[in-house]
Amino acid sequence: MGNEYITDIDRVLSLPEDERKSLKGITEKYAFRSNEYYLSLINWDDPDDPIRKIIIPDPSELEAWGALDASNEAANYVVPGCQHKYPRTALILVNEMCGGFCRFCFRKRLFGQVSSEVSHDISEAIEYIRRRKQITNVLLTGGDALMMPSAKLDDALRQIRGIGHVKVIRIGSKMPAFNPSRIIDDPELPSIIARYSTRERRIYVMAHFNHPRELTNKALSALDILMKAGAIIAAQTPILRGINHDPETLANLMRELSAVGAPPYYFFQCRPTAGNKAYAVPIVETYINLEKAKSQVSGLAKRAKYVMSHSSGKIEVVGLTEDRIYLRYHRARWPRDESRFLVFRRDDRAYWFDDLRQVSEPVREHAVLQQYKSYGPE
Repeated sequence: MGNEYITDIDRVLSLPEDERKSLKGITEKYAFRSNEYYLSLINWDDPDDPIRKIIIPDPSELEAWGALDASNEAANYVVPGCQHKYPRTALILVNEMCGGFCRFCFRKRLFGQVSSEVSHDISEAIEYIRRRKQITNVLLTGGDALMMPSAKLDDALRQIRGIGHVKVIRIGSKMPAFNPSRIIDDPELPSIIARYSTRERRIYVMAHFNHPRELTNKALSALDILMKAGAIIAAQTPILRGINHDPETLANLMRELSAVGAPPYYFFQCRPTAGNKAYAVPIVETYINLEKAKSQVSGLAKRAKYVMSHSSGKIEVVGLTEDRIYLRYHRARWPRDESRFLVFRRDDRAYWFDDLRQVSEPVREHAVLQQYKSYGPE
């Protein structure tokens, strides 16, 4: 179960026929893709089932809101298929396909069409990275990097490992959750990971888990195979209304991920991508819920940063008072913003950094920032 992909909503027979018909118009705009394994995780008797919300189309997706490229990733491309937004990190988009299409995906613009953002030939990206010694980290993403055939993944890792200044390779994937059989049933994959994840230069698998129920026995087996092969696992998820936004679910997710060796790395603010309104939670509400969840878990589980992947950088939400919200650039596109500290008036309705700007310009910058600027980053 799980190897056959389903791209026609009419084949999801657990949905009533009239509902399947009503969802056809949505799938014509935002493509549908899943598999038998992932659909089997849904409690079909519960219309608010979180796994269902992740993968089954919803009429709310047609509500006008946001933009297809909400973080202006188009501005980050340097050669076909390669983004270089931060000085030391390059992204290679190796395909436009995933094991399933999350309804809240921030790159849904890639699905169901031939995209100029993805390059199946990574030679130009490799050469670009080779010429820039400041790049020490490379992330293989897309789509899902583990959707590549193992032979192609092997070739990509071999070329990147041939670049001496690249120390860390990251593989972005939701396959351990969507289709763990991709990992369990492929004897070549562990050998490939073991070949290129050395004690000097590790491979990290950035595993996307949105809800504790995705951590099935098969998912844990897939993670175990990757870890035994030498990969380091780090987990990440956006915060999503009706899926994981409440403190109890978040705490459970954090505990379970840490226990299995995939501690949380990032919690993302849901991007204002077209079709995502129903999944978005205001920044203040998310921050409060995350802090409540953190109070229930150990230090290992609460290391994750809560960030917005804005066009100008990864902006961490670091504090909240009755009338202020405190932010910091965790990663910055421009050197002038590196570690910049910002204070805004609190707005419980704001969903995104730009909403805060529209409410009020920064009240002041922290004095420490001025001192930092006088010396500059290390």
